[in-house]
Amino acid sequence: MSAIFFAIVLIAFVVAGFRQVTWTPSPVSPDAPKAAEAANAGGPMQDLAVAMVDAATGSVTLALGLVGVMALFLGLMKVAEEGGLLLIIARTVRPLMVRLFPDVPADHPAMGAMILNMAANALGLGNAATPFGIRAMQQLDSINQNKGTASNAMVLFLAINTSSVTLLPTGVIALRAAAGSTDPAGILPTTLFATICSTMVAIIMAKLCQRYWPVRAADMAAAAASSGTGEVEAGSSDGVENDDTATEGYPGWVSMLVLAGIVGIIPLTILYGRAISPWIIPGLMVGLLGFGVVRRINIYEAFVEGAKDGFQVALRIIPYLVAILVAVAMFRSSGAMDMLVQPLGAVTGSVGLPSEALPMALLRPLSGSGAYGILASIIQDPAIGPDSYVGYLVSTIQGSTETTFYVLAVYFGAIGIRRIRHTLVAALSADIAGIAAAVAIVSFLYGS
Repeated sequence: MSAIFFAIVLIAFVVAGFRQVTWTPSPVSPDAPKAAEAANAGGPMQDLAVAMVDAATGSVTLALGLVGVMALFLGLMKVAEEGGLLLIIARTVRPLMVRLFPDVPADHPAMGAMILNMAANALGLGNAATPFGIRAMQQLDSINQNKGTASNAMVLFLAINTSSVTLLPTGVIALRAAAGSTDPAGILPTTLFATICSTMVAIIMAKLCQRYWPVRAADMAAAAASSGTGEVEAGSSDGVENDDTATEGYPGWVSMLVLAGIVGIIPLTILYGRAISPWIIPGLMVGLLGFGVVRRINIYEAFVEGAKDGFQVALRIIPYLVAILVAVAMFRSSGAMDMLVQPLGAVTGSVGLPSEALPMALLRPLSGSGAYGILASIIQDPAIGPDSYVGYLVSTIQGSTETTFYVLAVYFGAIGIRRIRHTLVAALSADIAGIAAAVAIVSFLYGS
């Protein structure tokens, strides 16, 4: 991560420096405002400096904006956890999750948190998925034998997180509807196809690469020294009892029935996605609180207890957000992004990725807000529109890929992971697969 961070900053500085040396101020009318004259006098380097300051300020604003949302969903998750919902879900999908995450006990809170994160991503609830994901990482770190180094379970979870199968990309559907699309939910089948492909690649790459990025002996020694022991007690899972009854999953037919129900929801999301999306977050709150009432727990006390963590987590991730968002802002402001797009556009256009959509594909792993802004500008352009090939393509890319560097910075930053091992390789492979699958399915359904 350090090498990537420095490379982005250095490239941006070099490009902006070259443009500054070769820059000539454009003539300004004597009647022009002083602000316009001052902006013209600085040049590319001043633009770079302004972008850095704005990004640093915006990253803090973003983190503080997460406080309320994280408190809300961490509170709901605490209600679900005390009511036993996480254990019920973990038992239901145990056959699949145990095979994917053999190092995580089936009844450990990390299992339920990961499942809720994946469920929130599937429904397009990015704000809900983040608190669940951070909670999952905290729980995974509690059984991590090598503090500061990503475990195999962490790597796989984040790879899946950046490529999660998406049934209902609510935010993109809403933006398409606002842009005047006649079929705002038309990206549901394309997004589902692209995310299935990207998730499969994420799992395969995470499993294949873990043998080439083993935990170093130095990391294991440091972890043993910090904990005061060289071994982890058998059966220990951060206070979770090793109960054979609890670790038993439901019968296989129950898991198959639930999976069939999820598959059955897909046609409904395609037909009624726009009508369903406004109900999801309110329904989630009523459903989880109602579950707590049925299970006879004090839902108010449980909610408040869980919500307390929201503020602390949001403050903890501010330094990581500042680092990654400032680097991305420098890359864009310096002109390096444009220099990368122009030559690549001529090549990618021949395989179904036109130059108009290329900035979206390149920026999506780096900046969610930047990619969202590009998406809005493209589908609101009268020459393109939301229902054109490019409109469907950029909408699918937005709904089926994740802000990889943001996710890694936030999730690893929340638990102090410094060595990410093969996480970036697996996550970026999933991003590439998602973009390629988006091009393929959109070309098939909406290409001329």
